Amino acid sequence: MFLGDNVKDIDWKASARSGSLLIKQFIAEKKHNIILVFDSNKKMLGNSKGEVTKKELQILSLGTIAYLANKNGDYVAGLYNSDSLMHYSSFKSTLVGLEQILASYDVDPLLNSPKENLNKSLEYIIKHINRKAIVFIATDIYGLSNVSEQLLRTLAVNNNVLFINIEDAELSGSKVLDLEENELMPKMLLNNKELIAINADLKDNLKKKALEKLKKYAMPIVDISDEKEVVPKIIELLEKHKYGK
Repeated sequence: MFLGDNVKDIDWKASARSGSLLIKQFIAEKKHNIILVFDSNKKMLGNSKGEVTKKELQILSLGTIAYLANKNGDYVAGLYNSDSLMHYSSFKSTLVGLEQILASYDVDPLLNSPKENLNKSLEYIIKHINRKAIVFIATDIYGLSNVSEQLLRTLAVNNNVLFINIEDAELSGSKVLDLEENELMPKMLLNNKELIAINADLKDNLKKKALEKLKKYAMPIVDISDEKEVVPKIIELLEKHKYGK
């Protein structure tokens, strides 16, 4: 027993067995509020570096986080915007609500607008969700580069914010769809080493600026390229959050 310990907390039975005063230790059961943010920009319909679209990889990544949070007994909410309409599943300790929003996001026919961006979802969290949370945002390099720094700064005041970057497919192959024009790119442009190098430099510059922005507010991030990376990368992200890396 130490100075400041409450007499009421003495474990008398254990103390009698040991011959010294022992204090009961109480461990608080801590539940977290988790918010999953889906990027609904048209670019998420493009391919990842693996064999699935970025949208599918995003669903798998955030679905994995939802599963882990549910196992821990945490409260999970999810949201995305479509055609300027916010789709929000409020905090629940079961997977039912999350399954609904995952399914809704998966089949939403309006998820094809280049105007949709993460800023609308972040504004919604700031204005309408009045509880401290861990916010997981899944997007791609274009989403990262377009996120408002002012919104990130405001969001970080009461929340921990973590990012998942779904990596784009390389500019190669026999068929590459231009999502902006909704048509196949000319074959003469595919597998062009100079064009591939320019595209890679563009993405590197966007990522460098995005990482500098996230670093200001201690927001960890991981890159996910394909399905095999989902679990280990999610674990890596949680470790970064835990140890403040």
